[in-house]
Amino acid sequence: MRITIHARGPRPAAEVWERYAVPERWPVWAPYILGVECTEPRIVPGSTGTVRGPLGLTAAFAVTAVDEDAGTWSWDVALGPLALSLDHGVAPVGSGTRTWLTVEGPAPVLAAYLPLARLSLEFLVRS
Repeated sequence: MRITIHARGPRPAAEVWERYAVPERWPVWAPYILGVECTEPRIVPGSTGTVRGPLGLTAAFAVTAVDEDAGTWSWDVALGPLALSLDHGVAPVGSGTRTWLTVEGPAPVLAAYLPLARLSLEFLVRS
């Protein structure tokens, strides 16, 4: 299953991009991310690492594409046998930003993940 969600907010696109591009900043806007370990301080294709979530859950990730000029990046995330492919984007809109996420994975995993993802996108562009 493949779904795209969007959010708009007042933060400048360059700032929103930086919040994506620096993994140690992810917990600031994604409340379910308790910590991140990444092989690079800034996402680049081939970066790998782990994201720590609640209840001791740890998901492995690999960044598959980054286009800073276009404001897009992609990564694959796996928690045991459960896997998602995620494509993110950022674009200026007026004085703020529009961001989007296209996520592909099993329907039950998306049903659990998408409410958290929507909340995180709102925090990304607003708080």
